Amino acid sequence: MRVENSFIAVDGIGDRTERKLWEAGITDWEAFSKAGSLPVGNARSAAIEAFIADARSELDRRNAAYFADRLPSSSHWRFYENFRSNTCFFDIETTGLSKHHNRVTTASFHCGSETKTLVAGDDLTREAILRRLDSADLLVSFNGARFDVPFLESSFGLSIDTPHLDLMYPCRQAGLSGGLKAIEQEVGIGREEEGVDGREAVRLWHAYERGDGAALDRLVRYNREDTRNLETLADRVATRLDSEVFGAFR
Repeated sequence: MRVENSFIAVDGIGDRTERKLWEAGITDWEAFSKAGSLPVGNARSAAIEAFIADARSELDRRNAAYFADRLPSSSHWRFYENFRSNTCFFDIETTGLSKHHNRVTTASFHCGSETKTLVAGDDLTREAILRRLDSADLLVSFNGARFDVPFLESSFGLSIDTPHLDLMYPCRQAGLSGGLKAIEQEVGIGREEEGVDGREAVRLWHAYERGDGAALDRLVRYNREDTRNLETLADRVATRLDSEVFGAFR
């Protein structure tokens, strides 16, 4: 599903009215513009026309923030496909759960075909993080809204305002619960770096600080795999939700 299929971004248009449009064969903005007869009144029709004019312009500008502001948070997955080509999937590892007392050890960013992992004490800097986040149209994480983003903002003095799709919530909408690893297993996403979780990631970092270079290598592989798997998971969840919400109208 693409954002052009959505009408609930229009003020005064809810799920029922959107579905009524779809049932009438008006399944995207182009179809609305060409329709001779509309299942909505004049006021709603005018509001949709005005929205489409603005939305087309913002889509041309690659302004994901416009759609993040207009669509309900539960429907942010709808514009993922539009901005997928310049999405940054990201994940961090830390020494603990407190953004006030613990620190970020590694941060991985997967954008296009490139995956970059920044390491504390080496290249994990405020500037390096900003280069990756600011160049993206859309950010994707798992539980990043409650963990990764606040941790990065607190640790590096950042204010991250790039539109952000936290996959934990679309996963729940799609009937997928639990942590990232459990959901990966449920949808058939495999891992090369088995046996590593958040707790083990902390142990690996401390082992590296004691001089174990192999421990860092394993931590980096684990963190990189997290971000790459996010792309696969986002694709599968968006496809599942598309089928549930819009599939009957294709």
